[in-house]
Amino acid sequence: MRFVFTGNSSPHRIADLFFRQITRCDPGTNYATTEIDNLNGPAGDTFRMHPFDKAIQLTPIQENHCAGATSPDYGNMVGPYGGITCATLLNAVIMHPARIGEPIALAVNFVCPIVEGDFEIEAKAVRTNRSTQHWTVQMKSGGDVSTTATAVFARRRKTWSVPEAVAPADLPPPENLSRQGLAFLPAWVHRYDMRFAYGDLPAEFDGGEQANSNTCLYIRDEPPRLLDYPALAAICDCFYPRILIRRRRLVPCSTISLTTYFHADAALLVEQADRHVIGTARALNFRNGYCDQIASIWSASGLLLASACQMIYYRE
Repeated sequence: MRFVFTGNSSPHRIADLFFRQITRCDPGTNYATTEIDNLNGPAGDTFRMHPFDKAIQLTPIQENHCAGATSPDYGNMVGPYGGITCATLLNAVIMHPARIGEPIALAVNFVCPIVEGDFEIEAKAVRTNRSTQHWTVQMKSGGDVSTTATAVFARRRKTWSVPEAVAPADLPPPENLSRQGLAFLPAWVHRYDMRFAYGDLPAEFDGGEQANSNTCLYIRDEPPRLLDYPALAAICDCFYPRILIRRRRLVPCSTISLTTYFHADAALLVEQADRHVIGTARALNFRNGYCDQIASIWSASGLLLASACQMIYYRE
């Protein structure tokens, strides 16, 4: 996620269910949509592409290469929202004909700002083993390499399984929390329903340093959308940079590297459907212009869906 504040700037888709999703949207809602053929719905029913699916859609152009374009629906203060970039890179592998299994890891490095408009992605399978497959992915934007990534996919097998981490307890239900206000926030925030239990951006950036940078919130796509792996990858970057929460000061900051581990299998995503997930984030250390962020995403029933860690640059 990239936040750049200067001057007086102010703060904010059952064919392949898990990989590409069409969601019924309100025809009266004014967001960028693309009508498609009726999919087993009532005669005359209208289906529209969800803004998220439109943002991550890719067109194959040659072997290992596909093309796409940035979406204003997921714009950030500078370039696109980092989470939508992660989702798009993951989608490049998911749609590749050589892909096996489900994603278990995605590491994305943001080399330079992504230029708004068309981009090209190259996704290559480096090695396919019996149960795992390793990929390299690269995005070019404006003629330059803007993002590099590696991804690991796997065929999951039934084995002994047990959770160790524990989901946040004693949270009020999401309907008892107010949705985050959207005034002055970048476009991508409007594409999510966020309800903070604690650790939201402050009402005023008064420089009052906090004891920690912990955040806990409910989040889902807006409009609601069935959860799949690209959407989960995007949600893992939904947290505002920890330094803004800890110091309550507006400083330029940007994600340099983000790694996501997917703990959910396809069945768990089906169970989650389009309900709010629970997200938590914290930092371990701030030092000389760089800080980390550790995040966990939990299902509505308290099962771990994904965990993520990122390194963030900040400047004073």
